[in-house]
This record gives sequence, C-alpha cells and structure tokens, in this order.
Amino acid sequence: MSGRVAGKVEGPDYRVFPGSPVRLAEIDPNETEGYTRKKEVLPELESLRKRIRRLHEKLYAENKRGLLIVLQAMDTGGKDGTIKHVFTEVNPQGCRVSSFKAPSAEERNHDFLWRYHKSAPAVGRIGIFNRSHYEDVLVVRVKNLVPEEVWRPRYRMIRDFEWTLTHNRISVLKFYLHISKDEQKRRLQSRLDDPDKRWKFSKNDLAERERWDSYQEAFEEAINETSTEHAPWHVVPANKKWYRNLVVARAIAGALERLDPKFPPAEEGLDSVVIPD
Repeated sequence: MSGRVAGKVEGPDYRVFPGSPVRLAEIDPNETEGYTRKKEVLPELESLRKRIRRLHEKLYAENKRGLLIVLQAMDTGGKDGTIKHVFTEVNPQGCRVSSFKAPSAEERNHDFLWRYHKSAPAVGRIGIFNRSHYEDVLVVRVKNLVPEEVWRPRYRMIRDFEWTLTHNRISVLKFYLHISKDEQKRRLQSRLDDPDKRWKFSKNDLAERERWDSYQEAFEEAINETSTEHAPWHVVPANKKWYRNLVVARAIAGALERLDPKFPPAEEGLDSVVIPD
C-alpha cells in the first residue's frame, strides 16, 4: 500500500506510456491498491485537495502556465463525481469546467477542434473538459456518423492540438475512468430506483450500453494513439468511486508540483508602508 512522502505523490502509475499500448480488458476496474474502505483513503485525499488548492493559488498568481484536464468515460463512469470530489477546495475564479454535447450549427461550420480550442484554459487557470475533443474519434466512430477516412486522421490532429497547447504553456493531463459493464448496470439501476437521480437517466443510455464493446475498442485505440510524453493518458480503475478520486487527485497534485508555480515577488518598499488611519 502506498503512502504520502513529503514533497511527493506516491501510488501506482496508471499512465499509458508511448510505445506500450494498453488493453482495457486486462486492466481491473476493481483495483484499489489494497484499500478496502472509503475511510482509509480520506486522510490522503483531503491532504491532496489542500495541496491542489495551494498549488492552484500559486498557478493563478504566477499567471505563466496553465493546466487542461480531460475526463472521458463510458456513461456513468464518474466524470461529474470526479470533478465534485477532487476540486472541492479550488477557487472557481481560476478554474472552469467545459462540457461538450452535440456540436451546434456554428460549430459544425468550423473544423472539429475549433470549439475545444476556444474553451482551452488561459495561463494561470485550470480547465476541465467533461467529455472533450475525443468524442470526435469515439462517438462518431461507433455510430458511423462519419467515415473512417474522416475520423482516423483526427488522431494526428489531436496529438498536434495537444502539442500546441503544451508548447504554449498549457499542460495536458488526460483520464479515462475505467468501469466494468456490470458496474455500469448497477449505476444505471441506481438512477432508476432513486427518484432524485431519475433525471440523470435516459432511455438512450440503454442504446449506448448495447454498443459497449464498440466503445471499448474505440477508447482503447484512441488512448494508445494519443498518449504522449507531453499529454499522457491515465487509465484509472473507477469501479470504486473513492479510489478513483484518490488516483486522479494524486496525478493532478503531481502535475502541479512539476510545474512548481511561485507567487510573484512583492512590490519593492512595502516594509516601510504604513496604512493610514
């Protein structure tokens, strides 16, 4: 079992390294690193939240680098929950969540990356994509919305887009929240059974569930084609929500620590300033 060491974020490395393709079927979504209960991870998670908040304060004040976080998953995979539980301490003034549905008429009149580039964070900010530019090699592929000769070249365009962001001081961190088909069924049933959650359920969810295998194939290829040194994917075991939150928080804290943001120097001569009555 991993622990916290001063100045470091320890734990299993769920990154997908270039040249080492993953097989989603071989990754256990029930993995919890030996933890068995939520309360066992709460002290570390709370510590990570505070570290993310502090580092974000420095990032915002420094105003030199930014961070884009991409969250992708099957339906019910936990994108909303991850945002809620990892970023509870973050000042919303310097953090924005962007969610992407079907493109509008205006968006369809531009290249597929236009709307995503428009929503990318500025320096000093954290941007979170709840679904992302990857929909344009996932949904369009599985549903045959565009032919393969259209969506396949997008892998290279996505790599170039993420390199452009990184080259312009926006680090990119990508998470695939990996759940099992059985866990998805349980979560969908929970939404049906709970009147307060029924608004989250759509009959279309069942149609999408029938395409499970096709989506797994599309996710796997997208991850393997676009996980780079500068914009890595992390395949996060996500059947246990509390472990998912821990893994994502560790990776984000680690990324911010590598940026090592600093508060700007104070204006000279402040030691002699006296605030008048």
